Amino acid sequence: MIAPFTYQTTLSRKFTTRPGVSSGLSRVFAAAVVNRQFCDMLLQDPSIALQKGYLGETFSLSKEEQDLIVSIRAKSLSDLAKQVNRTLLGNY
Repeated sequence: MIAPFTYQTTLSRKFTTRPGVSSGLSRVFAAAVVNRQFCDMLLQDPSIALQKGYLGETFSLSKEEQDLIVSIRAKSLSDLAKQVNRTLLGNY
């Protein structure tokens, strides 16, 4: 027998991004995680990867964010993420 009412609780949770991390940067990394081809392009030629975007959509990045990604030479996505994070946190 199915009870007519079920006890449910809802949790209110507010998700926020870390200070210094734009939604554009988050989208770049999300695209690289889900698509190996984009990830390889981001690591090999970041300026072209950012210019082409992912699935027809461009990334909303500031000039500083674009310059940062283009200036980093990383061999893996995790290395790129570490270097971006280190720079954003000011731990050169």
